[in-house]
Amino acid sequence: MRFESRRNKTVSARTLRLRVVGALCAVLASSLVTGCGQDNGDETAAATSEAAKVIPKQTTTPYKSPSGTAAQLTEEQTGRKELLSTVKVTFDTAATTAVGEVSGGKLTDLDLEGLDDDSDESASPTASESGSPSPTGSPSPTGSPSPTGSPSPSGSSAGPKWIAEVVEEDGTAHTVSIDAVSGDVIDSVPDADQSDADKQELADWVTKAQQTPQQAAKVATDKQKGTVTSVNLDENDSQTLVWQVDVVTEDWKRTTFDVDAANGKILDEEIDND
Repeated sequence: MRFESRRNKTVSARTLRLRVVGALCAVLASSLVTGCGQDNGDETAAATSEAAKVIPKQTTTPYKSPSGTAAQLTEEQTGRKELLSTVKVTFDTAATTAVGEVSGGKLTDLDLEGLDDDSDESASPTASESGSPSPTGSPSPTGSPSPTGSPSPSGSSAGPKWIAEVVEEDGTAHTVSIDAVSGDVIDSVPDADQSDADKQELADWVTKAQQTPQQAAKVATDKQKGTVTSVNLDENDSQTLVWQVDVVTEDWKRTTFDVDAANGKILDEEIDND
């Protein structure tokens, strides 16, 4: 066995003093470091607290509920929203169905009944068809004349309808009513009140119109995305034959386009903000 020398084992008084002094310095240094860390932590906490007061003001935005937006709709916009929410049959489908009811006929007019009508006759599609009392208090029997002048058969739909005008080659016009939910034809009758002049005018228009109503509708919706609710062949103020196309946008506003029936160019665009 190997023993270490006594000299290596013996600790002098001077060494002990040095170790004590060293320990005291280490403790003091540790206290100083800890103190600095605490001061730094206090400053950081204070800075974080101040930042917390500022950040929410910079990032928080007011919440806008959907009901708040709906409350801003006008009466006309609300009516469009309510009616269009019930319609299942698109303009294209209704147009194809209407033309199929008249052999060799061409579509000259297609409107969603009760939507942006100029007259008060179709203010409520159910008032004259369901047998409910009229505004005067007298009941309106089922099968009473519809706003187009053609009789509506018993049991016809009381919901939304497409009303179409389909013209034969000689100008004879037919009114075709189509259920806008099921797509079924409600009725199809010729216009018994046409004069010879009316027939001749319609025959001329049908011949001159090089653009189909579907093409005119596409021109309009390419310019303004939305739902086609009306297409009508007519002459504008300059006596130019045009397709007047109504498009309802996502904000329930209506835009009317005058599309040249010969070349498909947009001649006029009018936005109805109501």
